[in-house]
Amino acid sequence: MSDGIAWMGAHHHTPTSEGPGMLGGLSLTLARGVETDEFLIDLGADLAAPAARTPYRELRAPAGRPGRTSPRLNRAMYGTCGAWTYVLEDWGMATWATGYRGKAESMLPREGEEILCLTANRFSPPALIIHAPDAYAYRADFGTDTGQGSALDAALGAAAAVFPSMPEASEAEVVAYFEEHGERLPELVFTAVGAYTGVAVDQGAVQAGDLPGVLIAPV
Repeated sequence: MSDGIAWMGAHHHTPTSEGPGMLGGLSLTLARGVETDEFLIDLGADLAAPAARTPYRELRAPAGRPGRTSPRLNRAMYGTCGAWTYVLEDWGMATWATGYRGKAESMLPREGEEILCLTANRFSPPALIIHAPDAYAYRADFGTDTGQGSALDAALGAAAAVFPSMPEASEAEVVAYFEEHGERLPELVFTAVGAYTGVAVDQGAVQAGDLPGVLIAPV
């Protein structure tokens, strides 16, 4: 088992893998208080897909009908660790992050559930932290916290994942800090989230595509 999930952040700027699994540019969605299969179906997986437990490396998009264009489907890898379900995607965003903002009913935060999403947000930087500890979601850019004084915010501070900002620091100080430490920011954020959740994901299994996967219709 690899050490936590910090490795995902360390490979944040690594190009998307063309191999059997994933490595670079990962978005991570964590959920607890909801069954794994139910959460995957909420994200847009086919009703029967989670039960198949198909290894990610064996996922194949369904053949389209003659004369018709097949719908685009995003591949996701998933698993569980403790009370958490985790979903990994490397297409540039996290499906949950796009879905809940688009008011997809199945993805709206619900009481009794907790969702924590790190979306690479490659199409509209910066990368984001979205935390829904109950029925409301709080957002923060990488380098900041949610401002809620939560245990997650404390973990981000302890991991040095909250960078100085104005007006507490001068513009020159902020720029200098980002130039010196910005490359490591994703790793620090993933380190903090790993400390908060206790989730660990085996890097070797992810790279090899050994974990189960599902195809998700984009929102």
